[in-house]
Amino acid sequence: MLKVGVVGVGGISGAHIPAWEEIKEVELVALCDIRQERLDQYPKKRHYNDFKEMLEKEDLDILDICLPTYLHADYAIMAMEKGINVICEKPISLKEEDVERVYSTAKKNNVKFMIAQVLRFWPEYELLKEIFDTEKYGKLLSGTMTRLGCYPKWSWDGWMMDEKRSGLTPFDLHIHDLDFMVYAFGAPKKVAHQYRSKRPDQDFISVTYDFGDFSINSEASWYATSYPFTAEFRFQFEDALVSNENGKMQIFLRDGKIDLSAEAEGDTGDINLPKSDAYANEIKYFLDCVMNDKDVEKVKSDELLSVLKILNSL
Repeated sequence: MLKVGVVGVGGISGAHIPAWEEIKEVELVALCDIRQERLDQYPKKRHYNDFKEMLEKEDLDILDICLPTYLHADYAIMAMEKGINVICEKPISLKEEDVERVYSTAKKNNVKFMIAQVLRFWPEYELLKEIFDTEKYGKLLSGTMTRLGCYPKWSWDGWMMDEKRSGLTPFDLHIHDLDFMVYAFGAPKKVAHQYRSKRPDQDFISVTYDFGDFSINSEASWYATSYPFTAEFRFQFEDALVSNENGKMQIFLRDGKIDLSAEAEGDTGDINLPKSDAYANEIKYFLDCVMNDKDVEKVKSDELLSVLKILNSL
């Protein structure tokens, strides 16, 4: 049985920890966070307030990093230098040079590494990619993706509202949709249009990407209101409109019919505790790569680098 540790017991860990607990091939043995009150929620696990101490005392096979963005690369490298396989929340870093630094460490130490870009494992988005790849409804003509919510004043130490540590909306929210675009459709040929409204208490970005034969507009926001988190898309193909809106995945066909069979079971839930099993899916995928010594093909370093280059150019 493989031993797993989690560092960072904040909001997103609430999706990762239950997923690990449900997998019979692993044992979640240790949690690390500087806030003891976060650890106290899990009394049956061994607790650490110091990451280096956890690395020294625990014989981990896998580390799951759920820390703030600016810590991802350094903590991943520390673990991999100990021979530990690492799955890490997105993004890999704000800095492009960290992609090579992290992946070269993984190669040197013969361990697996994966950034948990969850939309690649989300059923509705996986179906969209399949429709594009198979041309089931003809060529893609246009797309719209939105990821909207309120300003994250709840974040520890206000790190998410600090551009140097989080990258703000582009690196926290917009990165999800951009990463999926690069994964599903390849890197865009150019940024056709961009607009941003950035203030101390809110941040909105709208970007249109040109892929040559089609374009995709993506909006992301932290509004200074209690606007509910919303993640949706709408893609126009030659023979159908594929829509994931208002909690429903629907395909509107040219003949006037609506294909409801595309709707995934359950719904996307809220931002911290999604009802979808996409988080479990990405963890199970990574575990399979570790257990069967497979390359982590679904999340490639060159795609991550392409995303960071685009984000840093906005």
